[in-house]
Amino acid sequence: MTESVASNGSGHGYVIDAENAAEMARLMHQDHLLTQELGGLVPEPIDLSAVFQVLDIACGPGGWLLDLTTQYPHLRGVGIDISQLMIDYANSLAASQGLPNVQFQVMDAAKSLEFPDNSFDLVNARILTGFLSTQQWPTLVQECYRILRPGGIIRLTEVEWGLTNSVAYDTLTGFAALGNYRAGHSFSPHGRVFGTTPMLKHFLRQAGFQQVQHRAYAVDYSAGATAYEDNVHNYLIFYKLFQDFLVQMGVATTEEVEQIYEQMEKEMREDDFCALDLYVTAWGYKETT
Repeated sequence: MTESVASNGSGHGYVIDAENAAEMARLMHQDHLLTQELGGLVPEPIDLSAVFQVLDIACGPGGWLLDLTTQYPHLRGVGIDISQLMIDYANSLAASQGLPNVQFQVMDAAKSLEFPDNSFDLVNARILTGFLSTQQWPTLVQECYRILRPGGIIRLTEVEWGLTNSVAYDTLTGFAALGNYRAGHSFSPHGRVFGTTPMLKHFLRQAGFQQVQHRAYAVDYSAGATAYEDNVHNYLIFYKLFQDFLVQMGVATTEEVEQIYEQMEKEMREDDFCALDLYVTAWGYKETT
């Protein structure tokens, strides 16, 4: 999850401190991990030869956009995030990698986007559920429609994670889903799941996008799987940083969360540990006339 500051329960907050250096390092690793697991930077049948200006929303430390503009030098990219720490780091990476065609700036994607109409050919956003409220989703997608040029493309990726045989991991995943629900970030009727993946195509069609499509990706990080070590490492860090939010949302006490976390770590290291995440990418095109 990117763009993250502790939620106040109003649906207008962020679930992890955005200025946390450990979270920045985790997100940088997650950027590359997601790109690999989802089959590439833009694995969908999207023609990037007709794309010149790209916006990455909730870019975190900038990994996806930096990799994209490196692989496709004809592109010019802008990344936005709520965190000054993330943006400073992303800009320093762009400078050190000699990428003058990409820039990063602080901007809150939960508010109006500070770009003129028809500014971009491609808008990308991955994993916004952690900070975007249910009321804010339609507004953001409509803003993306406004800033895209005719024929421009939007690409949204969200996840249902933590499908597992680990009792403790399943418990923490349930706590996280319920916490998101209480914070106003979940489309699940009862907060049992995160609930954003089935909504993506609806948001795009509601905003006026055409040729709306989607693709699902199952990421297996069971014991022995290629993705096992990277994903277990990622979730151990994430749930350590996520504990304050769970307590703040009243889904468990500090003692309960810490005890379950310790048990999760043990169960993740067992030979029969099984886990799967389900990612969905939806994309669509702004009408040309």
